[in-house]
Amino acid sequence: MRYTPREADPVFDSLETVVRGLGMTLIELTVSRGRETIQIRAAVDKGDPAGSGSPIGTDDCSRVHRAILPRLELAFPGRDLYVEVSSPGINRLIKDGAEFRFYLGRGVRCYRTDSSGWIGGILLAADSQGITLKGKEGVVSLSYGIIGKARLEDAALLENGV
Repeated sequence: MRYTPREADPVFDSLETVVRGLGMTLIELTVSRGRETIQIRAAVDKGDPAGSGSPIGTDDCSRVHRAILPRLELAFPGRDLYVEVSSPGINRLIKDGAEFRFYLGRGVRCYRTDSSGWIGGILLAADSQGITLKGKEGVVSLSYGIIGKARLEDAALLENGV
């Protein structure tokens, strides 16, 4: 799995400030450039990166859309923009290592490429090198280099070995 520092993207950085002002967190930002349009997809969650992440509703997504549109118009002047804002989802597939910091304290399941198996647990820590999980195997540290896939899971299911 890759780890892409969010600070490296000036558009992400600019929008994250606006979204945080609404009491939410920008989890993912994807910008796809076409010949005539630019498609922007944003995933947002409630709370700070270490927060509980209560459910996002359509009203929340609409508020974020209205708030970030002026910044996007400044970032991409004269271009037709298609902007989509959504929640990360209950069983979100984690696409980049930098996302883990948003899910501290939540259940995560990772596919290990070094042992061809899944491992799950509660996410205790995440940094630029890897993550630490507490599961039925105890406390395990995984580098991003051995995580093939990862997704959010219900913590209660992980604790019961499902």
